[in-house]
Amino acid sequence: MSGPIRPRAIVVGILNATPDSFFDGGQHPDLIAHGHKLIEEGADWLDIGGESTRPGAPAIDAEEECRRILPIIRGLAGTVPLSVDTAKPKVAARALKAGASIINDVSGLAHPEMAAVTADAWATIVMHMRGTPKTMSNQTSYDDVVSEVADWLQNRATRARSPNIWLDPGIGFAKTAQQSLLLIAQLQGLVERGLPVLVGASRKSFIGHTLHLPPATDRLGGSIAAAIAAWQNGANAIRVHDVAATRQALDLLHAIESAPYRVDVKLN
Repeated sequence: MSGPIRPRAIVVGILNATPDSFFDGGQHPDLIAHGHKLIEEGADWLDIGGESTRPGAPAIDAEEECRRILPIIRGLAGTVPLSVDTAKPKVAARALKAGASIINDVSGLAHPEMAAVTADAWATIVMHMRGTPKTMSNQTSYDDVVSEVADWLQNRATRARSPNIWLDPGIGFAKTAQQSLLLIAQLQGLVERGLPVLVGASRKSFIGHTLHLPPATDRLGGSIAAAIAAWQNGANAIRVHDVAATRQALDLLHAIESAPYRVDVKLN
């Protein structure tokens, strides 16, 4: 036996305030109630987004995005940490004032004004993506996807001013199915950069392409497998739709990994 026991995996529950998300858009009319349900199921924090980032998704303006997410953030403030899933500085700033404490920027701080906003956040998640959701499917050419994504993220992370900075390889964002598999399999190449890593693979199309499961509703098993693989390869947090199933799987994995270190105390 060697090395310390890893901390329990952080499970981030996805809360989509969007009518057109690829999996659960519009399925939860009361998103505040759904947020409380995800917390009860074991979510350590909630990630709230008001603009779909599925491949080909059209952009919406900042006012509409705020209209969708701010009431939810206010309604859930004070429960668990809340992150705002946005690439717009104005939306991020207003979300922080409403009660969010984490900025989750899928564009990797592409907007020149976002860096200043991150100074007011407890943490910033910098995700890798090329182009926009509308164009990213045509930008999947890499010589070495693992090293290029890690280098890009390390560079972009220097823009963030939050006391805590996380990296997200952007599974499925300007990545083929094979490239997404490689990023999870070789996640250590990103972990070694020294910053905590979040992986979001839940229900994504690379699972469908790999396992021939076109409907996202059929991908729960694949999503859990991806979560387990990401955790085993060094991820600190897993962003998921299915909190209860993922929490159970990761907690049992943690118990198995820490079993050699456990000491059973017997009472006389």
